[in-house]
Amino acid sequence: MIELLADAAGSRERVERITAAAMNGEADFEQSLRQRVATLGGLPESVFAEVGRQVVVTAGVPELVAGVHAAGGRVGVVSGGFHEVVDPIAESLGLDYWRANRLEVVDGVLTGGLVGPVIDGEAKAATLREWAGHFGVPMSSTLAVGDGANDLLMMAACGLSVGFDAKPPVRDVADLLIDDRDLSQLLPLMGLRG
Repeated sequence: MIELLADAAGSRERVERITAAAMNGEADFEQSLRQRVATLGGLPESVFAEVGRQVVVTAGVPELVAGVHAAGGRVGVVSGGFHEVVDPIAESLGLDYWRANRLEVVDGVLTGGLVGPVIDGEAKAATLREWAGHFGVPMSSTLAVGDGANDLLMMAACGLSVGFDAKPPVRDVADLLIDDRDLSQLLPLMGLRG
């Protein structure tokens, strides 16, 4: 998502370098996020709709959501991305919960800043605990999927951690790895298909 926004701002190459360092655990997530977001200053807020049309939902997500819902479960996404793009996608997929960062917009223009708390590794773990608590689900019955270093605390807190097309820090600690980009593969892990 950040790369698509950076395309519009003409800062993709710089943003990709910063993103790679953060995903591999070589840079502080919040600091790297603020550096990347700063490159977006001056974009019109209409960029959210443009980027939203370019986002491709990962294969198997609709099947995963339907399967979990059919079994009475809940699906949530806690993202280091941005509400402005995540919200319409999450709604269209029928997710139960989602949380992401929020970009600052003043007079219809991105300022290059953020509003509210940053969704970093600690926030992701806290969010998983909050959502599980809301439904009375023991943490041992939760599953978390991640790909980068900012997912490690969430993955350590859950019952089953899955590295999905994961970077080295996640590959080293995930309970399971999925390299084929199809999230419906999670259904058999939960006993929902197989």
